[in-house]
Amino acid sequence: MKRTFGAILTVLGIAGIIWGAYAFMMGGDGGVVGKYSAAVPFIVGLIFFFSGIGLIKTTRDRT
Repeated sequence: MKRTFGAILTVLGIAGIIWGAYAFMMGGDGGVVGKYSAAVPFIVGLIFFFSGIGLIKTTRDRT
């Protein structure tokens, strides 16, 4: 169960990082999100990504 949740967090983190980076690159050119407010999804994506990786690494398989 923890491994599945870790995988979901990792995928959501990757999506947040990509969206934040894309929003940052398009921020000043008529984008929906401003350049500095694009940092929020990027930071949340980083938190999700590293939390998911940590859950996957520290959870042991049952034998």
